[in-house]
Amino acid sequence: MENLALIDSFSEFKDDKLIDRVTLMAILEDVFRNALKKKYGSDDNFDIIINPDKGDLEIWRNRIVVADGEVEDSNEEISLSEAQKIEPDFEIGEDVSEEVKLIDLGRRSILALRQNLISKIHEHDNTNIYKQFKELEGDIYTAEVHHIRHRAVILLDDEGNEIIMPKDRQIPSDFFRKGDNVRGIIESVELKGNKPVIIMSRASPIFLEKLFEQEIPEVFDGLINVQKVVRIPGEKAKVAVDSYDDRIDPVGACVGMKGSRIHGIVRELGNENIDVINYTNNLNLFITRALSPAKVTSIKIDEETKRAEVLLRPEEVSKAIGRGGHNIRLAGQLTGYEIDVLREGAEEDVELREFSDEIEDWIIKEFQKIGLDTAKSVLEYDMADLIKRTDLEEETVKHVINILKEEFEE
Repeated sequence: MENLALIDSFSEFKDDKLIDRVTLMAILEDVFRNALKKKYGSDDNFDIIINPDKGDLEIWRNRIVVADGEVEDSNEEISLSEAQKIEPDFEIGEDVSEEVKLIDLGRRSILALRQNLISKIHEHDNTNIYKQFKELEGDIYTAEVHHIRHRAVILLDDEGNEIIMPKDRQIPSDFFRKGDNVRGIIESVELKGNKPVIIMSRASPIFLEKLFEQEIPEVFDGLINVQKVVRIPGEKAKVAVDSYDDRIDPVGACVGMKGSRIHGIVRELGNENIDVINYTNNLNLFITRALSPAKVTSIKIDEETKRAEVLLRPEEVSKAIGRGGHNIRLAGQLTGYEIDVLREGAEEDVELREFSDEIEDWIIKEFQKIGLDTAKSVLEYDMADLIKRTDLEEETVKHVINILKEEFEE
């Protein structure tokens, strides 16, 4: 009966861990065999009989009867006199099966059995969780905010699985409260010390691509293909789409009437500005579309260096560059080309790097980051705007402006 009682005790884990009875029994057999190996040196001559329906377990040790005084291995052999105590008519050479009670293993072994079982069940659960989420990598998943830390948000799904969303995988404008439901993609799943570490991201371009699949039926059905997605999370994104069906307007279908279809995606991403453009193999046209809403006058492409010189009217330059240089940066990422902006009628302009004797390189780079690489492009903005866009000190910006103005004052 003590076997049955212990099995029932072990079976408590079945409900707690949502593990099926058959799997539990398989783990039990493995745990018991390990215990038998430790006590008897081998488990090869033991039969373990498990009844999953009743939760019962029996252990039988099989030994060969040998003459008295000739027992060499007490685990595999039994003397004739000992065998006949079990059954009087046993003879030399016959097999004897004797039931092993749990109490025979010793109290310490029984405690070790329980700990080993707990460990094996956790290992089984963790392996299953790892496999389950590994298959979900790159898919959208929803979980509930459980705990908010400085560097990460800890989420729990409906089954109690822990999911981590680090700060750098969140959209800057994200604000969470405990109990909020959060959508993101399963970005990565790793086993660390037999524990699955599941990372969710809302900042990945793949999240935006998957939102298009969820929210736009033509993308879900494969009638519209999302060729590439680039984004600055919470600020701006560009999505290149096309369709093999000429009757479908891919951009119109994605945006919807008055933006009705894309509105939900924009809201999900914290009002991220999303440009949807038609993909094309025509590189000139693709770069032109990527710089939208700016209107390009002409393009000169160098395929070896992967650079494109784009000529724009002065009033289009700020549109091409965008706030904080986001538009031109994303256009470059989308097309794979470094884009240089040139202004019409700027023949007399001077590139900023020509002032390297008077302006430090790191300051020039700060202006170049937002697409301002010539003297006149800087002078087109007032000082307050330049300070805001570059994060440079007022004194530094004033110094640069004075130097640039002197260039044109003759």
